[in-house]
Amino acid sequence: MRYFAMVAAGATLWGCWALFFRPAGLAGPQNAFLVLLAMSLPAPFLFRRDALRDRRATLALLVVALADAANTALFFAAMERGPVSIAVLTHYLAPLLLALLAPWVLGEERSTRALIGGPVTLVGLALLIGRPDGDFSGLTALLGAGSACFYAIIVLAAKQAARAYSPMAVTSLHAPISAGVLLLCFGDRVLPPTVDGGTLLVLVGGIVCGLIGNILFHTGLRQVPTAAAAALTYLEPLTASLVGWAFFSETLTPVALGGGLLVLVAGAWVAAERRAILQAVPLRAAAR
Repeated sequence: MRYFAMVAAGATLWGCWALFFRPAGLAGPQNAFLVLLAMSLPAPFLFRRDALRDRRATLALLVVALADAANTALFFAAMERGPVSIAVLTHYLAPLLLALLAPWVLGEERSTRALIGGPVTLVGLALLIGRPDGDFSGLTALLGAGSACFYAIIVLAAKQAARAYSPMAVTSLHAPISAGVLLLCFGDRVLPPTVDGGTLLVLVGGIVCGLIGNILFHTGLRQVPTAAAAALTYLEPLTASLVGWAFFSETLTPVALGGGLLVLVAGAWVAAERRAILQAVPLRAAAR
């Protein structure tokens, strides 16, 4: 279960971004670029030529880089153009996509609990975030759903890249490429106006939530079924809501609290399925 704990810890750290972003006051593309720079710091020490011999893993790492740039660009565009709740909800279509795609792409055993738990957690997330104010924004939903597709690609490709690259290498080596793609797409909009306390705060957030969070997630992902890991990523919006309530005076209604509990219960239920399988294997082997 320690690998499930690593995946859960990584997703929980992702939910703490507001602690660094809100006080800094930078724009979305600037935050994304600085985070990717922070995640790139260990890259020079992690590059190994022998890993390049595994072309499949190297290609997968490149896919992670390109998909992460697209995921970041689309998600921040969704948050800028419309209600945050719509952007977050549509972005979290990714776990549902992973539960459906992992058996076909990675050959993993189909998880019945993940297929059931995915929609359940989505309902819980909807209760947690609440109804958005104003009219529904089709463009925001489309951008959020697009980011979900690219995030699903990131998880699937990261599993393939892990054939030759360590979790830290998968996390760090793709980041400079992603940052370069963002620079090409957004130009000088990704550059902060000055190097001040806000910039340094976002860089620290990039190390804590980005670098450490992704290392934990990718380490656990090596031993956790993709569908189960996808369900556990719902801890990110749950944590983000709790951070908003605790540090930024954002209220949580009883309905929202019920939704958060539903997210936790569904995630734990999905994770327990793999645990039961692992515990049953030695018993069957002993019987033989």
